[in-house]
Amino acid sequence: MAPWFCGDSAWRATVVSNVYCGKMASLLQIRNLTGNSRSPAEKEELLLARLAELPSVIVALSGGTDSAYLAWAAHRALGARALSVSALSPSYSAHDRGVVESFVRQFALRHEFIETHEIENPAYRANAPDRCYFCKDELFSVLDALAHERGFAAIAYGVNADDTLDFRPGHRAATEHQVLAPLLEANLRKAEIRELSRRAGLPTWDRPASACLSSRIPYGTEVTPERLALVERGEAALRALGFRQFRVRLHEKLARIEVAPEEMARATNAEIAAAISRELKRAGFTYVALDLDGYRQGSLNEALPDAAGRSSGS
Repeated sequence: MAPWFCGDSAWRATVVSNVYCGKMASLLQIRNLTGNSRSPAEKEELLLARLAELPSVIVALSGGTDSAYLAWAAHRALGARALSVSALSPSYSAHDRGVVESFVRQFALRHEFIETHEIENPAYRANAPDRCYFCKDELFSVLDALAHERGFAAIAYGVNADDTLDFRPGHRAATEHQVLAPLLEANLRKAEIRELSRRAGLPTWDRPASACLSSRIPYGTEVTPERLALVERGEAALRALGFRQFRVRLHEKLARIEVAPEEMARATNAEIAAAISRELKRAGFTYVALDLDGYRQGSLNEALPDAAGRSSGS
């Protein structure tokens, strides 16, 4: 098996979790170690083996399918030497927090919440197409400090092999902060992670794609706590009406609602449509519109030039 690296020196077996080399005690060089010929089970074995080599690790846990599976795997490989950490900010919904709390309680994961303050960064609030970079830079800066304070050897996050095909500026921040990408290292794809999560009994195996609330605000429209809270109230209303996969895209006082194709017929039912309009207006919107193209990841990227207008998982 290929060695771990710390800066320019080969990883030594005598290294312990409170020894640092630069910002991180270990840097996993992302390599295509596994071909698509490996089965999901074989990739999981590799993932667990690589994680077990670490003295300790902090896992960034948002509560989505990928990060939940990685947190579970790190806990299985390292036990108490793995700490899952979730970041609280105005762009993180109360619903997602509840998902995380339930998950870590069910599997007895070592876990903490921290606060991040990307909303205070003018570059983040400006909401350019690279907004996610500033969010992830803030997250990994806070996790860097936590790792240094607690003596953790590494930080990992849940990017997978499919994500490399998308427009995801946050990945640049991960590279700059030398954050490990164990799922990518094992060449695990989204469908495989869902299947392995199902086999492991993780309730997040079929969780709909989830992204921060800022992804509902069109590029160029300032991200503010008030706008984020409005979106959160709107999505909570749709969830209460029984919808599962959806987005409330904010266009000033208009809510552009996207629902999954399989839920479109229900959304256009006269009684349900009236309820959607009533509840979204109660949440604070003046106008409510249903997007006939339905839910699709990164729909706000459709306004970007072709070179960048790919899905960003939002």
